[in-house]
Amino acid sequence: MQKTNRFVFDTNVLVSSMLFPKSIPALALQKAINTGKIVVSAECMEELSRVVLDEKFEKYSTFSRRQMFLLFFENICEFIKVKDKIILSRDLNDNKFLSLSKAAKANCIVS
Repeated sequence: MQKTNRFVFDTNVLVSSMLFPKSIPALALQKAINTGKIVVSAECMEELSRVVLDEKFEKYSTFSRRQMFLLFFENICEFIKVKDKIILSRDLNDNKFLSLSKAAKANCIVS
């Protein structure tokens, strides 16, 4: 059976799932992996990498563990090229997730 659901995860949810493996965000990520496909754009992946590798997280998780999370996430995702930028959110940083969602024809944005 092919997984047809497509999910967009925002950076905060992914960081929470990395730091707290038994949290609601982590459970949401696992459910998305089991029931569909997680999509990501280059812009969203760049933000996730920048945030996850920031030294402020060193007191919560080792650098190598954070790198492993990024590798895991890259490997489970389908990369989508975003051609059209959507500008609808009051928080301009969130528009990349809306643009990705439209480009990927995602069923759900987890935020």
